[in-house]
Amino acid sequence: MTVKEMTAKNLTERVLNKNEVFILDVRNESDFNDWKVEGENFEYLNVPYFELIDGIEPIVDKIPKDKEVVVICAKGGSSIFVAEQLVEAGFDNIYSLTDGMKAWSEHLYQAKVYEDEEVKVFQFVRVGKGCLSYMVVSEGEALIVDPARFVDKYKDAAKEEGATITHIVDSHLHADHISGGKMLADQTGANYYLMKSEGATFEFKALENHEKIEFNKVQLEVLAVKTPGHTPGSVSFFVNNKLLFSGDTIFVSGLGRPDLGNKVREWANDLYNTVHDKVSDIADEVIVLPGHYADFDSEINKDGYIGDTLGNIRKRNEKMFNTPKEEFLNNVEKSASSVKPPNFEEIVSINRGMESADIEKMQELEIGPNRCAVHHTE
Repeated sequence: MTVKEMTAKNLTERVLNKNEVFILDVRNESDFNDWKVEGENFEYLNVPYFELIDGIEPIVDKIPKDKEVVVICAKGGSSIFVAEQLVEAGFDNIYSLTDGMKAWSEHLYQAKVYEDEEVKVFQFVRVGKGCLSYMVVSEGEALIVDPARFVDKYKDAAKEEGATITHIVDSHLHADHISGGKMLADQTGANYYLMKSEGATFEFKALENHEKIEFNKVQLEVLAVKTPGHTPGSVSFFVNNKLLFSGDTIFVSGLGRPDLGNKVREWANDLYNTVHDKVSDIADEVIVLPGHYADFDSEINKDGYIGDTLGNIRKRNEKMFNTPKEEFLNNVEKSASSVKPPNFEEIVSINRGMESADIEKMQELEIGPNRCAVHHTE
């Protein structure tokens, strides 16, 4: 019996359209509680696969017949088995998520963020991980910001715009996913920029030596050389005085965690100075485009991308911008006790060029949720 399959792209469309979908997740309870497909109008039932090997009778009365039902497992095999049983039991609208959570982790979708007579800006949303990357296009050239390892996505997008990728920047050394910066630079010949203080061992252009990067009608300002906090070499990029690519420093609903280097108090102090000294001078109407999001449904805006004006972010996170320094530091220290990104030390080592990994290893290391945006204000 052939079971209908739903791709990660199809499921993402249902998230964006706020469709009603019933998710039957057959992974272990701990895996489901740690990380799942999230949609505003999704309902969930988590029953481990091993409880259904002898039949689906225990869940038959819990599965709706008037909604799409998507069965999800880690890699797509177990979900097909369970979906087949549901179809045999007379259920319609039953789907298996193709390649499971592995595929969900890797899917990117593209949204247009901004366009004027000088530039066009696209956001790439890795919806299963909460990671965001960008392409800035101007007169046949493209700049890529914080690329994921799926480099063909950016090459195809640039080709679609009739542009050549000439510049690539990473706002910091990522801890929750493998950067595509060096791979993309190797394949395109583009200039690749990273802070020298992040400790990468391969060849790149040090952002410490570039207060500005300019091409065609793009002026990218490396904000005050660096905006530390999440990592000591984190930077923000200010484009044409209109767009702030904030990396993992400022999010729509909070700040990047500054505890991954085990110097939480010291780095939290840097983060405070970034927010109160450097960002405070930026105008309210500037659009902030972060490197991650924490909650898709609350952070996606009416225009279909993750981002907001700095003025709105200031209002939304009033405590973040007005809290006295000692209270700010104490709050960040409390948040630092939360779970760190899985495998973050090995991922950082790969992103530094100190270790290598094949595709299967990269997939294994990246499985799990985003945990870079954990310091949020209420």
